[in-house]
Amino acid sequence: MNYFKGRHFQQDIIIVAVGYYFRFSLSYRDIVELLRDRGVSVQHTTVMRWVHHYGPIFKALWRQHQTSHTKSWRIDETYINVKGHWTYLYRAIDSNGLTLDFELRKHRDYAAAYHFLKRLLTTNGRPDRLVTDQYRATLKAVKHLMKQDYLSKSAHQCSKYRNNLIEQDHRFIKRHRVRSASFQNIRTASATLSGIEVIHALRKKTRRELSLIGFSAVGELKAMVPA
Repeated sequence: MNYFKGRHFQQDIIIVAVGYYFRFSLSYRDIVELLRDRGVSVQHTTVMRWVHHYGPIFKALWRQHQTSHTKSWRIDETYINVKGHWTYLYRAIDSNGLTLDFELRKHRDYAAAYHFLKRLLTTNGRPDRLVTDQYRATLKAVKHLMKQDYLSKSAHQCSKYRNNLIEQDHRFIKRHRVRSASFQNIRTASATLSGIEVIHALRKKTRRELSLIGFSAVGELKAMVPA
């Protein structure tokens, strides 16, 4: 599938724009300035539309390219402000810190936790260890999934100490939003965070593999796009 068919700008220009935005704490106008220095004239609203359009696409492509993870997982959620209201970004990583999945939800409740955990277990199989906090809605979702045989009772653990790994991992998302424009609705917030999370996941994987070339957000996104 050609995800760039019919676009006014070339594929490489779009990937550079969204790659820089997802990787660094830049505004849309910062991206416009960077592109202008390279002889490309584009409006900041165009960059915004690219970010909202390609964030979910890169998330889908990233899921197709995911490799195996360890069977010890950490689950937690962090707060994201969307137009003055708190929403909740559910996230899952393995014991090596590599990203398993993520999802933005309007509420922090049983339905949100259950939906996220069920998809995580369906996609990645049964873990040997699943570490969560002691939030009651999450515990209720875990118990329901145990009854449905998605998870063994011995695998679940509640440990604040063991969950420090994912709480530290939240920092990248928080830091990225310092200079960027605030989210106006949950749809665009989810699309933007999808791209940010994908770049963060790819960067962690590259660092763990000790790549001699180093990490390039643009290079990684180009590699994911079908020829």
